[in-house]
Amino acid sequence: MRTFSLLKGQPVFDTKSGQKIGEVSDLCISSTGKVDGLLVKKGVLFKQSLFLDIQQVASFGADGVMIKDTGSLEKLKDPEYTFTHQHSIDGMMMLSKSGESLGLLKDVYFQEELGTIIGYEITDGFFSDLTEGKQVIQSGKPLAIGKDAIIVDVNNT
Repeated sequence: MRTFSLLKGQPVFDTKSGQKIGEVSDLCISSTGKVDGLLVKKGVLFKQSLFLDIQQVASFGADGVMIKDTGSLEKLKDPEYTFTHQHSIDGMMMLSKSGESLGLLKDVYFQEELGTIIGYEITDGFFSDLTEGKQVIQSGKPLAIGKDAIIVDVNNT
């Protein structure tokens, strides 16, 4: 299990050549809360973001992401949602299915191998984080991502 904040900025390497391809810049997320892939920022002067299907990742290490083949990097299509780029879910209001406000989304916990989001780090603001600490909402059920809010089935808070 890993958070997006720990994954962001990690280098991406080709396992065949050992060459650094780029670095992780974002997650591509479906409307059902599944991580479809990673956005990999490639290039020095002319940076471009490429899509890497989560199934094409050989392993997620502590110091880098290993991919099976550089040919698996694709031109970025319009993703349903990303964490921080287009159609961003970062900072969105989170609500339980019963209508209770949970806070604002700050980070996601996901299982790398499956691409399944299993937890959401939420915030009620800077001072609340200092006094109460970080809150993590666990939800194994699909969520609904809408224009104004993210709805989750809450296991525990």
